[in-house]
Amino acid sequence: MQKMKILVVDDESRMRKLIRDFLEREGYQILEAADGVEALDLFYEYKDIDLMILDVMMPKMDGWQVCKEVRERSKVPIMMLTARAEEQSELKGFELGVDEYIAKPFSPKILVARVGALLKRAKNAVEEASINAGGIVIDKNAHLVTIDGEVVDLSVKEFELLTYFIENQKIALSREKILNHVWNYDYFGDARTIDTHVKKLRSKMGEKGNYIKTIWGMGYKFEVE
Repeated sequence: MQKMKILVVDDESRMRKLIRDFLEREGYQILEAADGVEALDLFYEYKDIDLMILDVMMPKMDGWQVCKEVRERSKVPIMMLTARAEEQSELKGFELGVDEYIAKPFSPKILVARVGALLKRAKNAVEEASINAGGIVIDKNAHLVTIDGEVVDLSVKEFELLTYFIENQKIALSREKILNHVWNYDYFGDARTIDTHVKKLRSKMGEKGNYIKTIWGMGYKFEVE
């Protein structure tokens, strides 16, 4: 099993070594950077960093600037280290997208515990944003659907419709209910809008399109065969 990768960014070599030693004992792989510029170089070089531990006060580029640039491109969990424990610093960090905040000096054991908790939260968030059934995987964050590993190009409504079906497997869904949840308006007139979208969705899903069952006179049901 591949080790989780943590990038430790601090201009004090002793601090980096302290953090590295404790985290390596827990089985993590550690990358180190001595300033913000080096941190971003490593961030772009390694596409699979699981967590950043980022000091605020650093030469060349401080932690706030690094955090801002990383957040524009990634949701990787960020833990900020600072010698300043003022409330204002914490607020600034959270506004920039910091996930966890720990003030120096700190207990290495507390740091390790917080790292574990943060990684667990991040993992749970990813799992909640991903649903799958019968070889169909939906990534809500990326707005991406794959079927047996192949990306399927869906319109926004087709994506929302398939998501709604999979989240309500084996439940008979009336056209009224589908319109209300996917199109966000009450049911008026005929249901040709839904039927047209279901037909297109089935065709894009290939054989998996058979998972969407028609319930005559009522609506549809998603059921893996």
